[in-house]
Amino acid sequence: MQFGQIRQSSALHPGKILLLVIIYGLIWFGTLNYRHLIPSDEGRYAEIAREMLVTGDWVTPRYNGYKYFEKPPLQAWATAATFQVFGIGDWQARLWTALTGFLTILAIGFTGSRLYNARAGWLAAVVLASSPMWIISGHFNSLDMGLSAFLVAALCSLLLAQHSQSKTGCRNWMWVCWIFMALATLSKGLIGAAIPAMVFIAYSISAWDWKIWTRLRLFSGTMIFLAITAPWFVLVALRNPEFLEFFFIHEHLQRFTQDAHSRTGPIYYFVPLLFIGLLPWVLQIPGSILQAWNERRREFSSGWLLVCWSVMIFAFFSVSHSKLPGYIIPIFPALALLIGKRLDQLLGHTNTMSFTWKLQTLGFAILGGIGFFFLSDIGKQARPDEIEAYGQYTYWVIAALTALIIFSTYAAWQSKRNGIQSIVSFACGFFLCAIIAGTGHESLGRAVSGIDLVERVKISIPEKVNFYSVRLLDHTVPFYLGRTMIMVESPDELEFGVNQEPKLWMPTLDAFITRWNEDPTAYALMVPEQYTALQGLNLPMQEVDRDSRRVIVKHPDAPNVKQ
Repeated sequence: MQFGQIRQSSALHPGKILLLVIIYGLIWFGTLNYRHLIPSDEGRYAEIAREMLVTGDWVTPRYNGYKYFEKPPLQAWATAATFQVFGIGDWQARLWTALTGFLTILAIGFTGSRLYNARAGWLAAVVLASSPMWIISGHFNSLDMGLSAFLVAALCSLLLAQHSQSKTGCRNWMWVCWIFMALATLSKGLIGAAIPAMVFIAYSISAWDWKIWTRLRLFSGTMIFLAITAPWFVLVALRNPEFLEFFFIHEHLQRFTQDAHSRTGPIYYFVPLLFIGLLPWVLQIPGSILQAWNERRREFSSGWLLVCWSVMIFAFFSVSHSKLPGYIIPIFPALALLIGKRLDQLLGHTNTMSFTWKLQTLGFAILGGIGFFFLSDIGKQARPDEIEAYGQYTYWVIAALTALIIFSTYAAWQSKRNGIQSIVSFACGFFLCAIIAGTGHESLGRAVSGIDLVERVKISIPEKVNFYSVRLLDHTVPFYLGRTMIMVESPDELEFGVNQEPKLWMPTLDAFITRWNEDPTAYALMVPEQYTALQGLNLPMQEVDRDSRRVIVKHPDAPNVKQ
């Protein structure tokens, strides 16, 4: 972030900003290792990276031992490299997500300061840093944050290119834009180029600005894009002829036009997610968009491009047949820039906030207080064996609400004294609320992760034995056990992989039973109900250990590793 001179009316100076950024970074990265990985994304992408590291195959991604071509490998490469340097673990699996999320906050601050002024850039960074969905996504091991970071970096580069006063500066920033689009494509597929293209078209039509296309460096940019993306696509296709059809047809065209992935949702699916994800700043959105609308007829309107970015992403995924919460994450940095500019103008030269702002901060403090009356509802849907865990999580929620109330109240008190401090305090309340509530999820997620079961049995299981996964794809146990499993009957999302290598799985339960009887060293993972059913068939099995969700069994003749 550019720590330039903030307006004289500001109560903050570069030293204080730097201190806040350091404290924020310590909390942001310091909480990565508290939670264990949970299904499905966190376990899946950690395991893909682990298998890439131990097999040494950095071209063909595999998941649980099977070819896995649903997504490109950039994050797997980064995470595998992290495992190589720091060892295999939870915080290492989340480091790429956390790093890209944190750097995007700094990039938004830098971009805002260059487009508008230093204070507007600082406020934009504060808005993004306190947006609940950005915070949670930055601490969750999935591909959405990495993709969003590169898409937003491409957006920021485009804005800086168009803002540049020199042809050389415009050219260089546009080349940077193409680099980031290529990295976005290597993160999650063609969406890394499709989204910017849709936004360019929407902006050109709505602002009637066709000159922007002459400044995009289309030819040289395309060469840069292909130089970065093509090598892996060509190499993986040469090694795996089945890749091209699966990746481009099944994972792109069919995913967004058909319901095959069972990720459908109503047209308004993302409305509550947008509201909750930007909760502290939702009331600033209408004024920010109106301000951008009034400026859209300029030679180049950065504000209107940000609006087009947000609207097009929201609309595209709303009409898509595949919907997941993380799809709209790239919206939040764009809205943060708009809101940062809006807050800067509201502060004016007096550095005080309006009475409406004071009511807003007091309102959220009151809502935090009301939240205490609903604490008893937290564990209503809990399974009998999880009631204690939900009770523990309640204390985390209490701490989160307390932080929200204290900082929102202080923000209200400071609104007429120091507007910057009021905004920062308000943001701190939501950051702490989100980070505390998210970190405390370990109370609930620990049992889901299976880490306790793995820690009890891992040392007793020999390294070179067949380990079957019976009608179950567990997304975290393979990572914590450090071994792949042979799928039985239900391949789940690994259907493509098992079809490519049919000898590596058991297509029916009967085939598994036959193999089990012939394999006296075998182990298996299954749900308790499946274990009971196999016991009814008198299949020779000995229970090794279990938790509330899964059972690990072995053939009675299987040896144990001496402890």
